[in-house]
Amino acid sequence: MRARYGDRATVVEVLYTGRDPFTQKLFVDKGADAGIAAGEAVIDAQGVVGQVTRVLPYMAEVTLVTDKDHAVPVKVERSGVRSVLYGAGTGRAPELRFTPPSADIRVGDRLVTSGLDGTYPPGLAVAQVTRVERETGQMFARIECAPLGGVDRSETLLVLAPPAALPPRPEEPAEAEATRKGGRAKARRGG
Repeated sequence: MRARYGDRATVVEVLYTGRDPFTQKLFVDKGADAGIAAGEAVIDAQGVVGQVTRVLPYMAEVTLVTDKDHAVPVKVERSGVRSVLYGAGTGRAPELRFTPPSADIRVGDRLVTSGLDGTYPPGLAVAQVTRVERETGQMFARIECAPLGGVDRSETLLVLAPPAALPPRPEEPAEAEATRKGGRAKARRGG
């Protein structure tokens, strides 16, 4: 992985896990002093582990993909179906929520980052589908997954700096229309 990401990656070691049993967090041995910044992706040799959420001078906090407040945009490697993997908290499997029952997802499918969020580069392994329930009459399928990265076992991790700046997001049509109307109204009023 270091060869693939070169200077955009920083090797860190896990110091300890968070004390709160209801969150899934790690603390690593490098922080702002080493150039680590909040929002950066954290991986190991098997896949995505989490994201840097807080940076101190000499250490950083990493929220794991299994944390109940964490979400990763993913796609199914086999079929290309896009979704979002949500952590479910301590002792529960992450899941793909809001996925229609007709989606082409099977047990054993591997999920990789889609790259759509700008945090995780595309193509990083995230999880494997372990259970799919498609009940008739339900709006969404229940899809559970197992993380591939060493969220509970890796001692050495890699923090990835963000890629080069992305172009700015275009305005939404409603915003653009409101801006134009507001500009015309001011022009008519003479101001």
